[in-house]
Amino acid sequence: MTAHPAPRTPAAPRASGLLAGVDWTRPRHEVVLLTKPGCHLCEDARAVVAAVCRETGSAVREQDITGDPALLRDYAEFVPVVFVDGAPWDRWRIDPDRLRAVLD
Repeated sequence: MTAHPAPRTPAAPRASGLLAGVDWTRPRHEVVLLTKPGCHLCEDARAVVAAVCRETGSAVREQDITGDPALLRDYAEFVPVVFVDGAPWDRWRIDPDRLRAVLD
């Protein structure tokens, strides 16, 4: 009886040109939501950001500003604040359609 080689797992497609070297396992965008406890706008923003990030495949991280003196100093009066890919994008009332547009 002849031994058969184990089935091969297909390799990821190879990209060329502009797409060469793209890490397809990373999310398209990274979203950070700055919040603080007891903030009703933060609760609303949390729901909007989570839903839109799920839809668009974007990574999301929430950060409580009360744990960081510099963030508390800079953003205490502005939360919630949304950063997209490291840049401040929006604050207070987060519109799902506008966020979706920037993440698509």
